Amino acid sequence: MSCARRARALGVAGSVSNRPDGTVEAVFEGEAAAVEAMVGWCRQGPPMAHVAGVDVYEEVPTGLGEFAVV
Repeated sequence: MSCARRARALGVAGSVSNRPDGTVEAVFEGEAAAVEAMVGWCRQGPPMAHVAGVDVYEEVPTGLGEFAVV
């Protein structure tokens, strides 16, 4: 939920989900500076999180309008 709150505060659309293998997958769409801020936030994570690494892949925007936890 921390990721969703941060994304919504920055006006970023997309989604985040916890995967069965323990990783987290997130999709961000919005203004470049806001998306970069989200990627930076992910590199640290919420309090008590252990972030081993972040892989970033650029994709074509699809016009997402909100942020969802799936």
